[in-house]
Amino acid sequence: MTETRSGFVTFVGRPNVGKSTLTNALVGEKIAITSDKPQTTRRAIRGILNRPGGQLVIVDTPGIHKPRTLLGQRLNDLVEQVLGDVDAIGFLVPATEKVGPGDRRIAASLDGYPRAKKVAIVTKTDIASRDEVTERLLEVDGLREDWAAVIPLSAVAGEQLDLLADELLALLPVGPALYGEGVVTDESIEDRIAEIIREAALAGVRDELPHSIAVTIDDISEREDGGLTDIYANLVVERDSQKAIIIGHKGSRLRDVGARARAQIEPLVGTRVFLALHVRVAKEWQRDPKQLGRLGF
Repeated sequence: MTETRSGFVTFVGRPNVGKSTLTNALVGEKIAITSDKPQTTRRAIRGILNRPGGQLVIVDTPGIHKPRTLLGQRLNDLVEQVLGDVDAIGFLVPATEKVGPGDRRIAASLDGYPRAKKVAIVTKTDIASRDEVTERLLEVDGLREDWAAVIPLSAVAGEQLDLLADELLALLPVGPALYGEGVVTDESIEDRIAEIIREAALAGVRDELPHSIAVTIDDISEREDGGLTDIYANLVVERDSQKAIIIGHKGSRLRDVGARARAQIEPLVGTRVFLALHVRVAKEWQRDPKQLGRLGF
């Protein structure tokens, strides 16, 4: 009987280096939302990848950053907790940007997780020149002496993903699959819908707004004839001025958010969707322990 491997893998790096994009590309389905705004990911989201030699459970986490709020501190704490539990860590650096102090700090911090095997990954090679990729590989290789592998890839173009999956799988302990076949994530349908709505709300908003947006779901129910699912959700912001931005002129922006979200929710639930979005203000929720708890942080 062939020996199989299974275990947990996570990707680390500065915010916005492509961790969620890489997770989705490996799993082959969108399980983590993506945005050009840093710190889009706020939870540990598990994606499951089955390979001939076993199963990779990829834990997508927030980017490591200098926290400015209690929410930021809790996100960093979450990353540390995940790093302490995984079998392998992939350290991401984009091919298009020189290695900087933030990258060096994160690479050095991996000393704190001696149990996990480490792989360096140079991302976004599809939009970098060959010279940039070479330079980045040399810079990254020099950051640590214990890389099990250094791999250039493009999650968007699907280049070298199989190589990365096989390299990571080889580093995992021998054991049976942790999830049944056909399972791509352990996220609840409610959490996935909330994240899709938040992603739609993040598109095109000004820089100060993304961190202030949270989404809660009040109710999801399928109508008796089975042809329509009603979803009632709240977009939570911190100030009245932000509420006005989200709603837009005569509600135009909120309608746009609803249309964008609905287009992704319908394939997920398998019916047409009636989506009711309500915008409410929870003053300074990112700094308030009680409100953070209510919002699931």
